[in-house]
Order: sequence, then structure tokens, then C-alpha cells
Amino acid sequence: MAEPMDYASAGVDIDLEGAAVASLIASLGRSTRQPGTPGAPVDLPGGFGGLIEFGDSLLALATDGVGSKLQIASALKQWGGVGIDCMAMNVNDLLCVGAEPIAFVDYVAVPKPDPETHAALGASLAQACRLARVTLAGGETASLPGIVTELDLSGTALGYVKKGDAITGEHLKAGDVLIGLPSSGVHSNGYSLVRKVMSHVGAEYTDEAPFAVASVGRTVLRFEGRDDLSFTLGEVFLNPTRIYCDPVVDLFHACATEDVPFSISDLHGICHVTGGGLSNLLRLHDSLGWHIGSPLQPHPEFEWLQAAGGIETREMYRTFNMGCGMILAVDQDHAEGICEWLSQRMSGVAIIGSVNDDGHKVTHALEGVEFSHY
Repeated sequence: MAEPMDYASAGVDIDLEGAAVASLIASLGRSTRQPGTPGAPVDLPGGFGGLIEFGDSLLALATDGVGSKLQIASALKQWGGVGIDCMAMNVNDLLCVGAEPIAFVDYVAVPKPDPETHAALGASLAQACRLARVTLAGGETASLPGIVTELDLSGTALGYVKKGDAITGEHLKAGDVLIGLPSSGVHSNGYSLVRKVMSHVGAEYTDEAPFAVASVGRTVLRFEGRDDLSFTLGEVFLNPTRIYCDPVVDLFHACATEDVPFSISDLHGICHVTGGGLSNLLRLHDSLGWHIGSPLQPHPEFEWLQAAGGIETREMYRTFNMGCGMILAVDQDHAEGICEWLSQRMSGVAIIGSVNDDGHKVTHALEGVEFSHY
């Protein structure tokens, strides 16, 4: 190829999206709710989930969708994981502010209703509610011929956290230790680039994956009716996004109720590694830096995508989670204990780096992987 593939050439410019979001935020009006009253906003620099006042607690809200991963699900008529994807993209953001998710509502837009498809979506959302331990409190289905050409799915999650227990990043400091939680695969970001690579090599989602699928810390969801030893590319790329309520919500509860040597105050920041990859860490603090010295091993599909698309390493870590779906920044005095506690509940958890005061940037053990803006 004349030039390596990247996300922008696949139709998604992360920098342009960031500028557009900044413009949107700058034009938003101030809240009409007064400080100290229910619904008043709480300052939160990271923006993974929004916090509002509600008596002795804070309510947390997040909204997101599945994105162009749905185009693969639509092509294969495989909806078993997309409800989990939608749930995960929302509740995982709530965890980043220390909130426990409690309820969810979904929004489905279609060119034409199809009972069979909606039944499959309902089953997937039900499974997602079990994994996230939330109530499905309602939803909306809109038929929009002429506006949408295929199914789109998004949702909003509600959570809560006691006042004083929110994780806002204000206690982050140099020397804090980073703990990485493994992803289940590509999750729900970067699919425009995935689809471009697939088209470039002429691969079909029904093809057998040309790599060993086994990877530490994850399983791959099989399509219904398939039980042979091989996995298809469709099964790999539609593997649902990991929901981190188990074990992260349990960690919150342990800090508050169990006889453990650490507390909620030792959790200084949580990052959901979504669109933008490791640059998401920069959202947690406006001046501190981050170094990933011992990264988690990327899943085999990332290595295949990079080789097949000739994608530069920095672009891979800017676009994809590269095997690490969530990062906790914790007090260095309790890092080993927290990591061990998490490791007993999730395979593949490891200490991957540290916070520093060497400038507002993310650096990496791999040369050339560095980010100075989100």
C-alpha cells in the first residue's frame, strides 16, 4: 500500500470529533438548577459520566450507542451481543466516576420494524441487565424510513454514588499506580477501520479467523448453532464489549464494607478505554502525565488488523483498546493489594504503569506511542 491505513482515512477523524464536541460544550447554556438543589451539576473534569446533586447522594448519567459495529451485526443478522455492547458503553462510563449503575433505558431506530430482530435485541438487553445488575426501566423504538437505513441502538444509564465517594480525579498524584483490566476484544470503537481492513484484504465475516483466538482474560461468544473448534471473523469482531460492573462495583462495596486494607479514597481515577485509546487517560487530569511501562498483551485480532492494514503502532493505540479496556489509578501504597483483589475475580488484571509529573502526556513502552491531547 502507498500509505498505512488509519482511522481518519476510514471516515472517522478523532481530532475533528474532539473539536466538534468542544464546540458543542462551549455553546451549551448553564444549568437552571441552583447549587445545593436536586439536579444541580457537579464539576467533573473527566467527563466519562455526568454527576448531579440528589440529596445525600449524587446521581450519575451516561449515554452512548453501539456505533458502526451494528453494520456487521446487521450483515450477519447476529444480534446476540449488541445489547451487551450498548449497556457496556454506558455503565462502564458510570464506573469511572465511582457510581454504581442501577437503571438503563434504550433507544432503537429502524427503517422498518421487524419482530424477530426486536426479540433478539430484547434477549441481548436482558442478558446485559443481568451482567450489569441494573433494571431496564424503559425504552423507545422509532421507525424512521428515509432517515436511517439500518438498525441503530443507543441507550442511557443511571447510577448513584454517596457524596464524598465520587471519583473525580482530584486526588490523582505523581506516583499513583495504574492497574489494567483486560478487554474482551475490539469492544465498540474503531469499527470503521476494522471494516476498511476487511474490505482491503477481501475477507468475509463468515471466514474462519486466520489467527488463534484464545487470549488471556476473555472468551469469545459463539453464534447460535455453531459449535465447531474454529471461530469466524464475525464471531471475533462481534464479541460483546466487556461490562466491568463485576468486579469494579464489588470493589467499591469492598472499600466501604469489607475488612480490606484499602478504602475508596485510594481509588484516585478510573479510565474507560474507548474511542481515542490510551489518550482517554488525559481526560482524568489537566496536568499530570501517564506512562504505560508494562502494557497488557493485545488480543490476536489487533495484531492481525495491524498487519493486514499496514497500520502504524501509534494509530493502533489511538484507535483501539489494544487488550486493555479499563485502567484504575490507585494509591501506590495499596496498589499491590487492590491488584491482587481484582485478580482473584478477573483473569489478566495487572499493574501496567504509573502517573507522573513529566508533562501532560501519555507515554508507552513502545517507541513512538505517545499522546499529548485527547
